[in-house]
Amino acid sequence: MAMEAGEEPLGDDLEAVTVAVLTASRVLVAVSARSLAAAEDRVTLPQFRMLLVVGQGETKLVTLAEKLGVNPSTAMRMADRLAVTGLLEREVNPHNRRETLLRLTDNGRRIVDEVTARRKEEIAAILARMPASRRQALIVAMREFNEAAGEPPAGVAFPLGWPGPSS
Repeated sequence: MAMEAGEEPLGDDLEAVTVAVLTASRVLVAVSARSLAAAEDRVTLPQFRMLLVVGQGETKLVTLAEKLGVNPSTAMRMADRLAVTGLLEREVNPHNRRETLLRLTDNGRRIVDEVTARRKEEIAAILARMPASRRQALIVAMREFNEAAGEPPAGVAFPLGWPGPSS
């Protein structure tokens, strides 16, 4: 396949691949920021990350803190703020009174769904501008990249969001 004008050579050059992934990460961060912009009057990025984690199912406060990489008192303060705004419900675990359980309210779920849908639409629009054969190659490359990073497949956990399993 011949290279087009202005196209960089492809190969197994780790530096070139690293630069390409860094560039793609900037694009994805910008997409993420734009998708969250409409909800910024309701939640901050750290709060949205919390909603994403809790949105995976009822979560213990300690588990949430671990997944977000914060201490439990910080997670509790964040959860308190989200509970006051009606996006998160907290309750004492009836099986272990020392544990706090968290779950999304309908309004919390709506924010997660809206932001995720906007992100998905913008990513789809970018991908639609690529030739179909390149999109197929991207599927393989991204699956391998995600696997190497230890990220579960989309739909298994944290779809189109943060954090990953090591967070």
